[in-house]
Amino acid sequence: MSQPTERNRLADEPSPYLQQHADNPVHWQPWGAAAFERARAHDVPVFVSIGYSSCHWCHVMEEESFADEEVAALINDSFVPIKVDREERPDVDSTFMTVCQLVTGGGGWPLSAWCTPEGEPFYVGTYFPPEPRGNTPSFAGLCERIASSWGDAEQRAQMVERAAQWSASARDELESVPAGTDDPPDETLLDEAAAAAMRGVDHEHGGFGSGGPKFPMPGRVDLLLRSGAQTGRRELLTAATKTLDGMASGGMYDQVGGGFHRYAVDRSWTIPHFEKMLYDNAELPIAYLDAYRLTGDAAYARIAGESLRFLDRELRHPDGGFFSTLDARSRQPRSRGGDPDERVEGAFYAWTPAEVDDTLDGDDASMVRQRYGIESGGNFERGTTVPTLSASVERVAADHDRPVDEVAETLTAARATLFDARESRPRPTRDEKVLASWNGRAISAFARAGQTLGAPYDDVATEALGFCRDRLYDAETGRLDRRWLDGDVAGPGYLDDYAFLARAGVDVHAATGDLEPLAFALEVTDALVAAFYEPDDGTIYFTRDADDAAGVDDATGTDGARGTDGAGDAGTLFARPQEFADRSTPSSLGVAAETLLILDGFRPDDRFRSIAEDVLATHADRIRSSPLEHVSLVRAAARLTTGAVEVTVAAEAVPSAWRDALGEQYLPGHVLTRRPPTADGLDAWLDRLGLDAAPPIWEGRDADAGEPTVYVCEGFTCSPPRTDIDAALDWLDGRR
Repeated sequence: MSQPTERNRLADEPSPYLQQHADNPVHWQPWGAAAFERARAHDVPVFVSIGYSSCHWCHVMEEESFADEEVAALINDSFVPIKVDREERPDVDSTFMTVCQLVTGGGGWPLSAWCTPEGEPFYVGTYFPPEPRGNTPSFAGLCERIASSWGDAEQRAQMVERAAQWSASARDELESVPAGTDDPPDETLLDEAAAAAMRGVDHEHGGFGSGGPKFPMPGRVDLLLRSGAQTGRRELLTAATKTLDGMASGGMYDQVGGGFHRYAVDRSWTIPHFEKMLYDNAELPIAYLDAYRLTGDAAYARIAGESLRFLDRELRHPDGGFFSTLDARSRQPRSRGGDPDERVEGAFYAWTPAEVDDTLDGDDASMVRQRYGIESGGNFERGTTVPTLSASVERVAADHDRPVDEVAETLTAARATLFDARESRPRPTRDEKVLASWNGRAISAFARAGQTLGAPYDDVATEALGFCRDRLYDAETGRLDRRWLDGDVAGPGYLDDYAFLARAGVDVHAATGDLEPLAFALEVTDALVAAFYEPDDGTIYFTRDADDAAGVDDATGTDGARGTDGAGDAGTLFARPQEFADRSTPSSLGVAAETLLILDGFRPDDRFRSIAEDVLATHADRIRSSPLEHVSLVRAAARLTTGAVEVTVAAEAVPSAWRDALGEQYLPGHVLTRRPPTADGLDAWLDRLGLDAAPPIWEGRDADAGEPTVYVCEGFTCSPPRTDIDAALDWLDGRR
């Protein structure tokens, strides 16, 4: 019998993750209708393997199984194997991950699923080793058993029935649209969610959970900061800052170069999984900036700034957009010997005492080793150490009998020297996909930093937004694509692409006062509603309707041509997902709802608000039953019922002193906008936006006597016009 597939077809796929598997002896196929047609033609199951380019265990499984000729022959004879980059196809990942979580109670990557030729999974798991380990079967043995069972008519019938049941359960979860309620969730859920977060706080090390691995959860930190500020409950603020301090002092934070790794494998944040993701280094700086505004602790501003500078330095395209990830592994420095071609996790970031001594002079080296805990034997593999803040500057100064200020200055200079020395090491691989959604979060982070830390952060945000608009957005059709990679464009985009990039436009407008980012945000949000909102269901889906998606232009190309990596095969998926919960990135449904509510103030009608109300009413019971899992939706519900602080400045430019004053204020979720000082100037803006009347946030808010004038509103109540920012902020303080 001929093999279902003739060859590995990934060589022509732009995805860096798929390219990593292009030389495998496995006959990998890209996701698409053609692969499933082959499975039907040859009457074999489909094996779907989902991962991403910087995934450590994806690399391990490739080396152990997918690069093995005998294992590859088994796969090629028995299945149609499909490789999926979860970062390019989050819809595929979401549907299969939902099945995995429902069936096994867990998930992760690599995600492994065996499916019927119709695409319904009947066996799911994550990493499978080359030999059995405890209750986990070997990958090859599992493939043999599945192939044998498929060849038995009775067992196949059971597999098909199981696949239908699992797919139905996943559809129930992903497509759930219960009847709406007249009692939508409100702001009280913020405190309920914060109370739920407190029940999981690790009071010793910070974070959530009593053991490892430990993941950053910036949404939960935000809840604690907000609720602590509103209620005055000190324990909430302490839990938030303990978490931020724990991450920033541990090995999860790159103590030499700045920026956060993906997660820590232990309770104390000491040893990370070393991949660096764009989204982590966007979400976490936002949390640290808020902590700085609330507490005044400059250390939080420093961590935020260093993390964003890491993105600017190492994950930014020369024209402004942001790349996706840095791999966890790299070749080892020559000083460590061994196989020069072996790629080792953490090799770029770990240190030995000898490497420090070779880089710095005697006493400086001693102080650095003490400060960062770099000792003989190390805290990591192969005798190396992942630097942590193991000793305070005061402790180091006392032990070396030196003034604290002098030691602090020496350590700062030594850190720069270590960084320069590290730059000569073999670097981790960079995944150079520019994803609209992740770029949206990074742009928001830089824009918000610009409000607090000043230039050049808002300049970086403006350039990145322009990069995405020029390369991924078609203003004539309203189509936003998902991915740009060296001139190749894949799309169309998903809800997170639209929602996150629209919110980024709002944030850049707030940081700069420019009209064009706001115009872009409004256009993208209109397109979001047209593509993903279903009035009959009262919800916003993560993907387009299958019938609509099939009609999307499927021409592929490079140099800016708009291609497809999913529009034409939407019907292959067994569910049309919604993204309710916050995970490593915020819920796209929650961000969409909140963005609609923000932009409602920039429209003279209430269409955006009514859509957000519809969504929150539809999912009210879900949100109430587990507010901690739905942080972004909870924030949207709070904004709907109580409003948020709105600051309108009527001026040709926001005075720098006003920017500084506003940037220092902790005003979670506030909206800052500039409008022209005169009615004539505003008319020109309205013409650009295609509006017949001034929206509420600008209407009647002219400059007073030609002076820059600020209007502050909270809870649907507004201050008188003020030409003194301190007076406006005093009005706001008086309401609290």
